[in-house]
Amino acid sequence: MLAFRSLFKHNEKCIFSAQQFKLEEVKAEDVGTFYNGDSYIVCKGSKLPNQEKLLYDVHFWIGKHSTQDEYGTAAYKTVELDTYLDDAAIQHREVEGYESDRFKSYFNKLVILKGGYQSGFRQVKPEEYRPRLLRFCKEGKITYMRQVEFTKSAVDSGDVFILDLGTKAYQFNGSNCSAFEKSSAAAFLQDLESSRNGRCVTEVLEEKSIDKDHDFWKALPDKPLKPEAEKVDVVKALYKVSDASGKIQTSLVCEGSAPKNSIKPDDVYMIQDKSGLFVYIGKECSHAEKRNAFGIAHKFLQSSKNPFLPITVVTEEQAASFLAGIWD
Repeated sequence: MLAFRSLFKHNEKCIFSAQQFKLEEVKAEDVGTFYNGDSYIVCKGSKLPNQEKLLYDVHFWIGKHSTQDEYGTAAYKTVELDTYLDDAAIQHREVEGYESDRFKSYFNKLVILKGGYQSGFRQVKPEEYRPRLLRFCKEGKITYMRQVEFTKSAVDSGDVFILDLGTKAYQFNGSNCSAFEKSSAAAFLQDLESSRNGRCVTEVLEEKSIDKDHDFWKALPDKPLKPEAEKVDVVKALYKVSDASGKIQTSLVCEGSAPKNSIKPDDVYMIQDKSGLFVYIGKECSHAEKRNAFGIAHKFLQSSKNPFLPITVVTEEQAASFLAGIWD
């Protein structure tokens, strides 16, 4: 558990990347950047009024192309970290592209890039870069920057894009983009130029001012986008997880609502809502129910129509404040 000692140096936030069955702390300059070939643990500490002890939220984030080993390491280490924090942390699972509002609130900008950390911007010489197309859009109070498919079809008028060719980079401002998106992309472009020691020439383009034979368009192939998985509306529901029969079983309690008076302290419950799947650990539940709750929730979503929903696990004591807006 040596990796977790840094938590007591950083009162607010610590991020670890799962690499070869171990955790590596993410450098300060890379905080907020996630590679979709990796899995991560994000630990956020918050100080409650009139209390010395910190309240921790522990999230493990799964990249779209993260390996089973990396995902497994992050999941296992999340439980280990909760033990290190005396079982006082609220545990969360996040999936790339479906992050919870709480997770996104930790960052001024959230950057999702293809590949793994070792293939990142700071590890490769500019002339060796594989071209990338980056999309900037405003989500709530943060900038969400995502590496998108390298094709003309990925570019639209509503957002800002950066075409990174290694020694040349363009900022493309869509005709309907926001000033916030422009500003965020400009700051990123400046950092990109600085990180390459002047070996990258940059240019800012306005959609209305360039024609279709500009080098920006010539650099992008003309191919269709791959279809994305269709998002399905989430039906609110309450499920009970119990081993009263001798084996752990999940049963539907109520669909369309989640009445708090249906909750008993001797079992585990799952509340499915459009904002996520919330796992409630009753204070008198069995050891097996508590130990298997996270895994059961993960498998439950895998077989559902909404496999990428965020998962949050709370104890009965934590639920009083955390689930206040979920109950009916």
